Amino acid sequence: MIDVAGATKVYGELRVVDDVDLQLPRGGITSVIGPNGAGKSTLLSMMSRLLPMDGGTVTLEGHDVHRAPGDLLARRLATLRQDNHVTARLTVHDLVTFGRYPWSKGRPTVEDAEHVRRALEFLDLEPFAGRFLDELSGGQRQRAFVAMVLCQDTDYVLLDEPLNNLDLRHAAQMMRLLRRAADELGKTIVLVLHDINFAARWSDHVVAMRDGRVVHQGTPRQIIEPTVLRDVYGTEIAVHLLDGSPVAVYFG
Repeated sequence: MIDVAGATKVYGELRVVDDVDLQLPRGGITSVIGPNGAGKSTLLSMMSRLLPMDGGTVTLEGHDVHRAPGDLLARRLATLRQDNHVTARLTVHDLVTFGRYPWSKGRPTVEDAEHVRRALEFLDLEPFAGRFLDELSGGQRQRAFVAMVLCQDTDYVLLDEPLNNLDLRHAAQMMRLLRRAADELGKTIVLVLHDINFAARWSDHVVAMRDGRVVHQGTPRQIIEPTVLRDVYGTEIAVHLLDGSPVAVYFG
């Protein structure tokens, strides 16, 4: 379980994350939704120690994320930022192999190679393993970065906007793969998503933020609901059920 207590981030007079308390269940997929500027990515960055906190604590299975030894944390939690830039010219295989660094320390073993192979296969990247990242489409690169994170083989995976640069077909494919990772590999996956319908379709738990605070959380049926969405986004959004899943419709 990830336990967030009093998490706060301040820039000047602006409280980007404002005294957030949150307990994220182990297992399954939790999606964090909300309008631009709600504090979603900032909260995720503090949860993964990519950003220092101005107040509060984050604990992972009892370990203080901001005080735990780096090696320990890297073997329990993997994260992918929204803006991924690699200056070196790497192949997909090289990038995914970086995911094994917490275990291999730069000296990959046969076991590490097997993890790399499985990650490439899982993300359907085997045909691109020898290709350089700058030779790939944006969606293919995004899948390569997700493969690197899964190759790290941690219990917890935090992804900030993993659907960036993906068209509808590949975004749905990515969510199916993440669903498989949760169900078949036992991962606990926390996502920041802008598309509330993807959150509704693939998540077990949804956290809604507004103005730096968590304002609602629950199952997709509880959160993807007109009254809740109006409170979160400040606009009227119709919701219909399709095959048992809520679908939000907004025409402006």
